[in-house]
Amino acid sequence: MPEMPEVQGLVDFLREKLLPSGAPPAVVSDVEVLSFAVLKTAGVPVDALRGSPVTGVERRGKFIVLHTGGVHLVMHLAKAGWLRWSDALKPGRLRPGKGSMALRVRFAPREGPGHDGGDEPGFDLTEAGTRKALAVYLVRDPADVPGIARLGPEAFDVDFAAFTGLVAAHRGQIKGLLRDQSVIAGIGNAYSDEILHAAHLSPFAVAAKLKDEEVSRLYEALRAVLESANANAAGRPAAELKDSKRRAMRVHGRTGEPCPVCGDTVREVSFADSSLQYCPTCQTSGKLLADRRLSKLLK
Repeated sequence: MPEMPEVQGLVDFLREKLLPSGAPPAVVSDVEVLSFAVLKTAGVPVDALRGSPVTGVERRGKFIVLHTGGVHLVMHLAKAGWLRWSDALKPGRLRPGKGSMALRVRFAPREGPGHDGGDEPGFDLTEAGTRKALAVYLVRDPADVPGIARLGPEAFDVDFAAFTGLVAAHRGQIKGLLRDQSVIAGIGNAYSDEILHAAHLSPFAVAAKLKDEEVSRLYEALRAVLESANANAAGRPAAELKDSKRRAMRVHGRTGEPCPVCGDTVREVSFADSSLQYCPTCQTSGKLLADRRLSKLLK
């Protein structure tokens, strides 16, 4: 699932394409809904976007928000969604089908250096697999999107004192706290694994029982991991962001590989629809975590 660093990378990329310095903003020429399940709102018609200039692109949590004046296109890529940009989309509308295509947004051809005035740039939203969770909203106010209305503060907006309070108030496992968008926005399964590995903490540790030194270590790891990931994503085209993220992971998605810190084998805990990865030596004093939703250490 794309998380804060990759979503921010996509936002920066779109901003560069749609709001180029010294040039007029891009104008939406067409929107094609190719999977009717993807559009989660009915109050604002798709036609309201056509002919509208882009006024801004921003990230809120793991949401991409495309502003066009009075209408906002809000996108959440979920677990298997992605945004694919083209400087020259093929002419002609696509037929809705059962493939990976969910939405296409076209922009009016540009004039000037590097543009012949005929190519229509734009992007597609695609989703792999059969479980369709990609979500698109057309709203008058981004706060009308339930997921945005529930967001907690952005990770970099939480200072140490506030973070300490959030940890102390959370009665569940620390992995769950890091992933809870209503507590801290933008962190998901992958970066919570990476943060916990960097902090040398078990994903099953109970948040409220962490010692002061462990909370401090966790906060420093959160900042360091996300800052590194943001730097890794910065300036990359959309097509490179996913592979760049995978290459940078130390434990997430590395089951069976050696830990880059200690050399121990990275282990996995599997759930019904997800999994987490960790290093026993770095995080659990060498003990293996019980699999299949169990939250106790194996004896």
